[in-house]
Amino acid sequence: MDYKIDISIVIPLFNEEESLHELHAWIQNIVLNNNFSYEVIFIDDGSKDKSWLIIEELSKLDPNVKGIKFQRNYGKSAALQKGFETCMGKVVITMDADLQDSPDEIPELYRMIVENDFDLVSGWKKRRHDPISKTLPTKIYNWAARKLTGIYLHDFNCGLKAYKNEVVKSIEVYGDMHRYIPPLAKFAGFNKIGEKVVEHQARKYGVTKFGLNRFVNGPLDLLSVVFMGRFGKKPMHLFGAIGMLLFIIGFAFSFYLIFDKLFLHKTAKHLVERTEFFLTLVCMILGVQFFLAGFLAELVGRNSSTRNVYLIEKEV
Repeated sequence: MDYKIDISIVIPLFNEEESLHELHAWIQNIVLNNNFSYEVIFIDDGSKDKSWLIIEELSKLDPNVKGIKFQRNYGKSAALQKGFETCMGKVVITMDADLQDSPDEIPELYRMIVENDFDLVSGWKKRRHDPISKTLPTKIYNWAARKLTGIYLHDFNCGLKAYKNEVVKSIEVYGDMHRYIPPLAKFAGFNKIGEKVVEHQARKYGVTKFGLNRFVNGPLDLLSVVFMGRFGKKPMHLFGAIGMLLFIIGFAFSFYLIFDKLFLHKTAKHLVERTEFFLTLVCMILGVQFFLAGFLAELVGRNSSTRNVYLIEKEV
């Protein structure tokens, strides 16, 4: 497929008025010095400051700047998804608007996608300028993500990433799934995933927009990604297998208890007085419930046509 634009730079933001002018100037200097055709797409995730006014100003000064403003705050994943739907470049690069991601990395990220034929290249902030309260949980999440997804990246949640256009058009980022875009790409069939050490800038303006809820949402989202990637199209393979195993165990125990009562210990106490009898019932009931859950999940999955809908307040 022929693309008229070399690079699309997608930048989600929320209340980042102080950094937008500097960020745009930095990006423009890099892409023009490297003779890239480009577009910069700012996704204003319901900012309450002057971020949108600045984006409108930048779009008048630079025709390559585009802006989309959400009516309210939907989150980073929604902003990225809208940017992915809009972008038209051969290579798509995402970065945060707080100046902690360096635009100096853009040429090398572009080269790795175009020349090395990576589907996705994830940044690795090897040397971070964050407190231990943020770096330690990040290391734990990254370790768990590597084990569960089989993708050996050091920094899944780095905002600085590069993609082939086909990748971003093939995945859907929702909830808080922006942390796990590499697994989403892998489960969509894009297996050539690379990594690049990138420079991490200390925050220059404002404060972080992420709260303590990320410590709860992160592990839950990881489990969701792994489950949907492996069993999203075939939930019966998981629930049905667990259900059958439990039912077989329960049935085998019930057969043993009946045989034991009829032929081995005829004078023993009644079945309902034995603890094993109730464990047998629990296994059989749970087995049936798991099987039915898998059956219902198959029905829902085959008939679902829902999509995320976001209200757009303004567009440049």
